[in-house]
Amino acid sequence: MDKKKGNLFILSAPSGAGKSTLYKALLKQDQQVRISVSHTTRAPREGEEDGREYFFTDPESFLDMIAEDAFFEHAQVFDNYYGTSKTSIFNMLEQGLDVILEIDWQGARQVRQLYSEAIGIFILPPSLKALEERLKGRATDTDDVIQRRMAKAVDEMSHYKEYDFVIVNDDLKDALSQMASIFMAMRSKTSVIEQKHTNLINDLLSM
Repeated sequence: MDKKKGNLFILSAPSGAGKSTLYKALLKQDQQVRISVSHTTRAPREGEEDGREYFFTDPESFLDMIAEDAFFEHAQVFDNYYGTSKTSIFNMLEQGLDVILEIDWQGARQVRQLYSEAIGIFILPPSLKALEERLKGRATDTDDVIQRRMAKAVDEMSHYKEYDFVIVNDDLKDALSQMASIFMAMRSKTSVIEQKHTNLINDLLSM
């Protein structure tokens, strides 16, 4: 039987650029895509559930998991920790599923060190003004937190060159189309087809 192995995608963006909206829309239209559920020490926002958006945990437990080498990647963002379980990622990849890691550029660097085949996508807002308006429109953060996020956004966006693809999220429909195209194209890479269809290729070349 031919091997099944999905692609690992890294999705990064400054807060408010719309990456969550994009990947949720992609999940609805592409049954082969899954989002990795990360661990975090931040408090749940209204409407979030443990095990769905994140596995919410306390700092002490998170540090214990770091000591046990349980994370694929982990990073501190503002005052909170975020980390991705190794086991959950590799289980999904072996099932032939494409997995999205919604992480920042620090975490992306860690992932590439462990998994060089990871494909990076960076989401940019159409302008700083639009970014601030989106943050305010969420009505989930205080003005002080919004200003902290805006101050850090420029630094975060300066790392876009470390990614394989960049999408400017001005129009949601267009941005989603671009993202979907990237996922489809990466499934047809020569290295991926060779791995997934080893038996077929051997048969075709057996004459």
